[in-house]
Amino acid sequence: MSANREPSVDPFRSLFKTVWWVVLIRGILAVLFGIIALVWPGITVWALVIVFAVYAIVDGAVLVWHSIRDRATLDGWGLWLAMGIVSVLAGLVALFWPGITALVLLYLIAFYAILFGVIGIVGALRFRKVPDSGWVWSLVAGVVAVIFGVILLIFPGSGILGLIVLLGIYAILFGVLLIVMSFQVRSAAKKAGIL
Repeated sequence: MSANREPSVDPFRSLFKTVWWVVLIRGILAVLFGIIALVWPGITVWALVIVFAVYAIVDGAVLVWHSIRDRATLDGWGLWLAMGIVSVLAGLVALFWPGITALVLLYLIAFYAILFGVIGIVGALRFRKVPDSGWVWSLVAGVVAVIFGVILLIFPGSGILGLIVLLGIYAILFGVLLIVMSFQVRSAAKKAGIL
């Protein structure tokens, strides 16, 4: 270990080699979800619920699997696990409540986005001392998620079409930020010689 590298940074650098692809998958899923929402703006509430449910369950399952598999080396694995569980639960609620109304779906997505945003911001702040960790991208993604959730809560009556367009734009922006962050994290792992 070089003398100028803080010992506390090394565990973060070594976990980057396993984290970057999880973040990349989540980003790709979010972008695909956003594209589906924008390509079919006339999508019904039921179809949107199914798309959201599948996205949330797959995203959550990836996070749960990763956090449990790497809990011995993943600092803050409980945070990843919590995010995964919340995501899976949100997806299951949407999936097993087929009669969900547009307003209930709006509130579900709003609270989901706010919770994910807050957890993302906390995670970003934990990584801020790690050089090249991509924490700024995580922070921006978290802030975007919180803002999106708050906008949905403040303007719930904007209509389902407005919700779908806003949701599509948010998902694409959030996904792109995650993809950029994943490559930043991968680059940090390469620089540290662990990839």
